[in-house]
Amino acid sequence: MSPLSSYEGLRQEIQRLAQENEELRRLVRLIQENQELKLVLRSRGGSLGLCSSGILAEVTASPRLPRRRSIKFKDADTGLPAEEVLLHAGRTIMGSPEERFHFAIDRGGTFTDVFARCPGGHVRVLKLLSEDPANYADAPTEGIRRILEQERGVPLPRDRPLDTSRIASIRMGTTVATNALLERRGERVALLVTRGFRDLLHVGTQAREDLFDLAVPMPEVLYEEVLEVEERVVLHRGEPGAGTPVRGRTGDLLEVQQPVDLALLRGKLEGLLSRGIRSLAVVLMHSYTWAQHEQQVGALAQELGFTHVSLSSEAMPMVRIVPRGHTACADAYLTPTIQRYVEGFRRGFQGQLQDVQVLFMRSDGGLAPMDSFSGSRAVLSGPAGGVVGYSATTYRAEGGQPVIGFDMGGTSTDVSRYAGEFEHVFEASTAGITLQAPQLDINTVAAGGGSRLFFRSGLFVVGPESAGAHPGPACYRKGGPLTVTDANLVLGRLLPASFPCIFGPGEDQPLSPEASRQALEAVASEVNSFLANGPCPGPPLSLEEVAMGFVRVANEAMCRPIRALTQARGHDPSAHVLACFGGAGGQHACAIARALGMDTVHIHRHSGLLSALGLALADVVHEAQEPCALPYAPETFARLDQRLGRLEEQCVDALQAQGFPRSQISTESFLHLRYQGTDCALMVSAHQHPATSRSPHAGDFGAAFTERYMREFGFVIPERPVVVDDVRVRGTGRSGLRLEDACRAQGGPPRVDKMTQCYFEGGYQETPVYLLGELGHGHKLQGPCLIIDSNSTILVEPGCQAEVTETGDIRISVGAEAPNTVGTQLDPIHLSIFSHRFMSIAEQMGRILQRTAISTNIKERLDFSCALFGPDGGLVSNAPHIPVHLGAMQETVQFQIQHLGADLRPGDVLLSNHPSAGGSHLPDLTVITPVFWPGQSRPVFYVASRGHHADIGGITPGSMPPHSTVLQQEGAVFLSFKLVQGGVFQEEAVTAALRAPSDIPGCSGTRNLQDNLSDLRAQVAANQKGIQLVGELIGQYGLDVVQAYMGHIQANAELAVRDMLRAFGSSRQARGLPLEVAAEDHMDDGSPIRLRVHINLSQGSAVFDFSGTGSEVFGNLNAPRAITLSALIYCLRCLVGRDIPLNQGCLAPVRVVIPKGSILDPSPEAAVVGGNVLTSQRVVDVILGAFGACAASQGCMNNVTLGNDHMGYYETVAGGAGAGPGWHGRSGVHSHMTNTRITDPEILESRYPVILRRFELRPGSGGRGRFRGGDGVIRELLFREEALLSVLTERRAFRPYGLHGGEPGARGLNLLVRKDGRTVNLGGKTSVPVFPGDVLCLHTPGGGGYGDPEDPAPPPGSPPQLPAFAERGSVYEYRRAQEAV
Repeated sequence: MSPLSSYEGLRQEIQRLAQENEELRRLVRLIQENQELKLVLRSRGGSLGLCSSGILAEVTASPRLPRRRSIKFKDADTGLPAEEVLLHAGRTIMGSPEERFHFAIDRGGTFTDVFARCPGGHVRVLKLLSEDPANYADAPTEGIRRILEQERGVPLPRDRPLDTSRIASIRMGTTVATNALLERRGERVALLVTRGFRDLLHVGTQAREDLFDLAVPMPEVLYEEVLEVEERVVLHRGEPGAGTPVRGRTGDLLEVQQPVDLALLRGKLEGLLSRGIRSLAVVLMHSYTWAQHEQQVGALAQELGFTHVSLSSEAMPMVRIVPRGHTACADAYLTPTIQRYVEGFRRGFQGQLQDVQVLFMRSDGGLAPMDSFSGSRAVLSGPAGGVVGYSATTYRAEGGQPVIGFDMGGTSTDVSRYAGEFEHVFEASTAGITLQAPQLDINTVAAGGGSRLFFRSGLFVVGPESAGAHPGPACYRKGGPLTVTDANLVLGRLLPASFPCIFGPGEDQPLSPEASRQALEAVASEVNSFLANGPCPGPPLSLEEVAMGFVRVANEAMCRPIRALTQARGHDPSAHVLACFGGAGGQHACAIARALGMDTVHIHRHSGLLSALGLALADVVHEAQEPCALPYAPETFARLDQRLGRLEEQCVDALQAQGFPRSQISTESFLHLRYQGTDCALMVSAHQHPATSRSPHAGDFGAAFTERYMREFGFVIPERPVVVDDVRVRGTGRSGLRLEDACRAQGGPPRVDKMTQCYFEGGYQETPVYLLGELGHGHKLQGPCLIIDSNSTILVEPGCQAEVTETGDIRISVGAEAPNTVGTQLDPIHLSIFSHRFMSIAEQMGRILQRTAISTNIKERLDFSCALFGPDGGLVSNAPHIPVHLGAMQETVQFQIQHLGADLRPGDVLLSNHPSAGGSHLPDLTVITPVFWPGQSRPVFYVASRGHHADIGGITPGSMPPHSTVLQQEGAVFLSFKLVQGGVFQEEAVTAALRAPSDIPGCSGTRNLQDNLSDLRAQVAANQKGIQLVGELIGQYGLDVVQAYMGHIQANAELAVRDMLRAFGSSRQARGLPLEVAAEDHMDDGSPIRLRVHINLSQGSAVFDFSGTGSEVFGNLNAPRAITLSALIYCLRCLVGRDIPLNQGCLAPVRVVIPKGSILDPSPEAAVVGGNVLTSQRVVDVILGAFGACAASQGCMNNVTLGNDHMGYYETVAGGAGAGPGWHGRSGVHSHMTNTRITDPEILESRYPVILRRFELRPGSGGRGRFRGGDGVIRELLFREEALLSVLTERRAFRPYGLHGGEPGARGLNLLVRKDGRTVNLGGKTSVPVFPGDVLCLHTPGGGGYGDPEDPAPPPGSPPQLPAFAERGSVYEYRRAQEAV
């Protein structure tokens, strides 16, 4: 054997020889035959000798492990071992080819994964606990230390800094920022904001997070103190006497109304320093375009010694002060925390890593240098690595087929999509904080291995509660609850022997199947008790059937966001590959793919470490962005090219400064475009649309925008100008890992490690178990089987086949599911699955409606609902849950069934909005499609969509007049109109009906006919989608089964309400109180709303009797019967206190008595627009007061309308929420029947002739009590043009009541301050002309207090805990926006 020239040469030679089995065996035989052979590398003047001491090299290969080869080195003097796992024999290159180490590290919440490219090109991976203070201070440093120690065979003490001479680069993704945000453990921060806006970030959008939680839990703001800065900049509108305008960086003209008062601010800042605050967030109005004021404040703060100052104009220079302010606060709150972590990490290395390239993963999927890694860009640092990982591996391996990433962890599941480019969002919320920054669109849902399992009122429920890492699932032996992991363990899909013994109090025991079975038996007894004694008795379920049911329900819960994510952008989920990674995903991948119609699952060989691998694969990114306000038109193309060129130069310079040659740098330009007059902006790149003679030189952004708009929304608006909101350039320094290795081909069959029993539909099946490390290219495995490696377990279900690819990954071909016979008899498992399917149908209908509608109200404000109804017109599912729509459409559908009878034929589509036909108010147009089925003479079900049309005529624009006295003044009326007859859209007839109000004196027909027609067509299309989806469901299960489960899901909601009513009645009975409760409240005109509720304890039913309520009023506060029913369903859901299906069943245990001719059931001609937005709130206050649930909230939506010949604006304004048993009322939030977001102050001032002078809380307006009511707000609008102002408000006479000794909240107040100083009280409802310089001062009501104010105050508790997972992503944001109506 010839001497090798170097130590590394030996390693490379061994690797080369190891590529073929024959050569590997020959080398092993050579060493075995020469037992005394010792290869010692000792360099003496370049020579190499052999001697009897030094380093012993031993090469081994197990015939059972053809892909796992190891070279063990032992220092003959010290005896220290080290092992290098040669995962693959081929070439793996990361970074430069120099003979140094390259590390990629994903520091997660529980584990830290290390992926290292070692000298010679081989790869080593390592997994260790992220927190193990007994053994090491920092997990990434410890991972690097262990690999260096084992590679070099030299001990490296933990208490000494590591030598970095052999380290070329370190890349890291970390959850440090996410955890600090979730646990509120960031830096002490003060907010500096324009005077008049001290509470702006507290109020935010004014929408509440959870519609049905009376306590209104909201994440607290990140800042500790607020300083108001004396300064003001407004947009220039050329009024007489205006100052000299200045030009902002968007190109807008501005007026500096008040320069920064730095002298006054200096004293305030010194006070902050004296109180120990060192980090500031500076958020000033319009700083996105005029940053000079923020820069002046920042310079002063740094001069005074503040250690960190985040300027919103630098954190993210985009219009909209609320998300930009949150972003600046997050940056000030998190960046010092990250810097401390980075400094601590540096101290673990010699020279503080000065000669090592250290990069951190940002939320946008790009790497950034350690010194520029900031808090607002770090929140998705960990998950982003996984997206980069599968985008660079699965997408390429599957030939460019679009990929859905499915990362199922212990607490939650991350879902994302990749189709050749990263999908970014530019505004998203994490832990209640909205960040305005480029982020990968990673959707986190509450279904992970640790998600808890419940059986509630006949329904299998998975999550959102999680067992967390401590105590963890029941099988962890720490007294934890039943979880998805336990269900998989009981089904035999997890093998305890494949897990290390790290469980139990001493962390030295194996997983406990017994604990899982014991926990599951307790739930199974609840299930079987329900089956024996419930409304539809059935045979008992075995333990395995119950576990299987929970797994199926969890799978369906995870399918819903995947459907939403793909269909939202016009994609078919079945056209994707499912890329599965994360510790728990392999057990569910086949079922998820099958449910979504996918035929391929791809599981990377490093799936358990894919985020770390993604870090190695990632590129270094530098982004530059600035706001813009130019039209996208030929006359601006040169300026756009100039701005893009300047930003490109910034990116290239920044990357070259990091050592990238120009040849490795690429740039991509983006424009943030929207149609004028809309808010739906798309960030588009022109990389697939080269420049033309009619586009900027940077590319044809217009064509890219039109193409994407058409794909996502189904239409374009060619006559509408396009506006550029932002210009952006993303510069990329190409680096990272290239995987070119091939897996060994295998001729023989794979070795079965063992046989086990796994439970599937129909019972246990013999299931072979394979070890992933033993499988080679060409191996094919028929399901069912288990594939196990050290980090995950992959379940290949029956009917599926797994094969090992050339690169050693697992590709599973998903076969069709075996036919599953489902009867009409109630099965709790299928009930839960059908519940998800029915809701998914309504959600997908909504997506079609939002995509194809043209109006701002439907497309952007999402003011619509879609619903599915049974053959009797009873509501089955409804999405989204807009409170004022709950249950109301059911009245509409049932009216049409009774009204038309047999005059319903295939191809008919109905239109209705009349209050006596189940309507709420006239702008809400309901489109109903009856669905016929072969062999059935009557419709078998109905679908409907209700959308708020911006105008349908009447006496005022917007069709919401404050002074209407008859229904016809509020717009076009449709009682029962065939919009489509025999499959033909009746455009001429509906046009005539929409124009008909012009025949009434003082009224106009619709003012926007084309939008009406387009939106009505979109509603018809949404209904058609619902018909298609229910048809697919019937094709799968049969008509009788689908109709039966429509009834079962209604009965389930009924059961939940009956349980609540029994519990309430039993509680009163136990305290010796009567089973009848009552409440009364008043509208401001004195009209009483009276309610008596009688509980029938044995039946779990109630009579809600509104007898004695005031008569119909001359005005528009009359509320149609459907409004009262919506308010009642809302209250019942709040009182139940948990998720239940919101359908017809909610009202089944309830009889509602409403006197005819009253304000709650007026005559057909009565005006109703105010009843929808005001009286509905009073009905809720009365119902909740009768049950003693909480004190009254503000009881008003505070409707403000402003308009003239060329503009119109409408807003509703927040107030105080009522306190309750155990909670203070939330301040500055919408309550109960509305949840509308308010227009951002900067958008308001840029689009409308107003200046928002003040928007802050109204201190002391909440009622006193042991628990105090929430405060209302003060909102001041200064008008810059002549216009007509209308206010439609309540609680200006009667105060929101307190409960159990709590004091009432303050009344609201509407003041108009004329330019000459005269102040006028406008009262609750009026229309008045306003002129430039006039100011509306709106003081909204506070919430009532709860409990005697003299009672001892409750002890200060810890702040409300956020869920253990942070739900996020575009699907979550869409749902929040839907519920903010």
